[in-house]
Formats: sequence, structure tokens, C-alpha cells
Amino acid sequence: MGLFNQKNQKIGDEDPKSRQGERATSPIAPEAVAQSTRRPKPPTQGEEDVANIGKSISIKGDLTGNEDIVIEGTVEGKIDLPNNQLTVGANGTVRAEIIAKGVVVVGRVSGNVHGTERVEVQATGVVEGDVVAPKLAIAEGAVVNGSIKMSKKAGAADSPTAPTSGGTPEVRKAG
Repeated sequence: MGLFNQKNQKIGDEDPKSRQGERATSPIAPEAVAQSTRRPKPPTQGEEDVANIGKSISIKGDLTGNEDIVIEGTVEGKIDLPNNQLTVGANGTVRAEIIAKGVVVVGRVSGNVHGTERVEVQATGVVEGDVVAPKLAIAEGAVVNGSIKMSKKAGAADSPTAPTSGGTPEVRKAG
């Protein structure tokens, strides 16, 4: 017997019928309540969905979508992300024709790369194929084996390169 002539009871051992007019509830740890009421925060401005293809994943076929993609595994086929960025990570191997808004190569790409806005090949990146983009960044140590074609984006202002009468671009020093 406990204090005031009541039985010693542990929390949770209470008979639900003994409490008239109240619902029977089981004790819940405050941490569990906090976790169950948490909601994933919505993406902040500028933050978008990114799909990851992990090291152990291998895909053969066409890859399309409306999310940015980071490839750390292997992809063979065709990649079409006209409104998004593709990143080939350090462990990524791609044997595909790539069309994307932006392409960053840290790993290895075998196939043509077309960036509608920008292509970047970082120091550890290797591209075996042709590159087409209005903006191109190639880091020291990067490898690009193929042709490079840089053309103005439609409606863009004049760039420092302009074709000569022979049709080959002439590099002009800015300033």
C-alpha cells in the first residue's frame, strides 16, 4: 500500500477503467513526442532536390528528370537533364551522351557532353568526348580528349571572341 491507502503502481500499470471519464493513455517519452511532431523543413530559396546515384549503383539506359543529379556510381546510355545540373562525382563513371543545363565532371565521362549553360571539368575530371557549351571551365590537371565548341547563348551580349572572315574564331584581348 502506498500513500493515502492506494496501491503502489508504476506508470503504465494503471487500470484504464479506474479513471472514469478519462481516456486510457500509455506514457510516452517527451523525446518521442518531439520526434513524431517534427516535420521535414521545406527547401529554402535556391535549394532544390538533388538525386544521388551511389557508388554501388549501376544504371544502363536513358536517364531523364527534373532534379539535379550527383552520380557516384556507373551510368551507361543517355542522360537528358535540360533544366538541371549533373555532377559526375569523384567515384562516378559515365559512358553516355550528356545533355544538361550545367555539367560538373569530377570523375570520368566517356561520351559527348553538351551543357546548355556551363560545363566544368575539375582537376581530377576526365572527359573522353566532345564538349559543347557557352561557358567552359577546365581546371589544371583535368583531361579533355575531344573537340571543344563554345558558342554564344541565344540573345547573349558580344563575347571577346568573334569569327574572322575565314570562319575560325579570333581571340581578342578584353579591355
